[in-house]
Amino acid sequence: MLRMKSYFITGGTTGLGWELAQSYLRQGARVAVCGRNLSKLTANAHDRYPHLKSYELSVTNKEAMAKAIEDFAKEGLDVVIANAGISHGSKSKWPDGDVSRSIIETNVLGVLNTFTPALEIFKEKGSGHIVAIASVAGFIGLPGASAYCASKGAVIQMCESYALDLPRWNIDVTTICPGFIDTPLTQKNDHSMPFLLSCEEGAKRIKKAIDKKKVLYVFPWQMALAIHVLRRLPRFLYRRFMKLPFADYSKC
Repeated sequence: MLRMKSYFITGGTTGLGWELAQSYLRQGARVAVCGRNLSKLTANAHDRYPHLKSYELSVTNKEAMAKAIEDFAKEGLDVVIANAGISHGSKSKWPDGDVSRSIIETNVLGVLNTFTPALEIFKEKGSGHIVAIASVAGFIGLPGASAYCASKGAVIQMCESYALDLPRWNIDVTTICPGFIDTPLTQKNDHSMPFLLSCEEGAKRIKKAIDKKKVLYVFPWQMALAIHVLRRLPRFLYRRFMKLPFADYSKC
């Protein structure tokens, strides 16, 4: 009898993480989700999905993350999805040091805290798959989003290095860079969100990329094209362009 696949998803109690979790549960997989507040999990979730396991913790807690992943892995671990993340929400031009620090700790160190124990398990096992949910914002510096762009850029570059280093241990690496997806995180934004996708559609596309073990997936195509053009502009032209009223989305 084939063993069911096992997925561990951070930030999995709501939004995109929960949509992904349900997709895998419906196809018969074991799934663990973690979040800072399990009361956000859909009512009767464990009754509906007997193969669901949940952990209440913050990804910034290195020891708690390791303990949860190691506990879940006792019955198998195949894919770890680092989905937990936070953003600025309000795009104030003046940087807030405390907010920036919190974003970096969650979006960068949280990913590292997630991947580190998983990689040790995958190395011993001889196979595995790590997935990071980054953002198109990680390719350029956007106004009013300094820490968020920096955090997602760090994740993109870290995973690019992982994708070069880890295949020798039979470990796959996938980096997902979405544009705007309608989730509790983006619903806090006070600026325009072009090419916004529903949470269900976003999860569907991400799952497909993960299942195909894509190394890098940037979507939707309109946002991918816009970022492709912007990141290739000479930086002085980019700075001038982003100062134009129609380009400054922090005023929208």
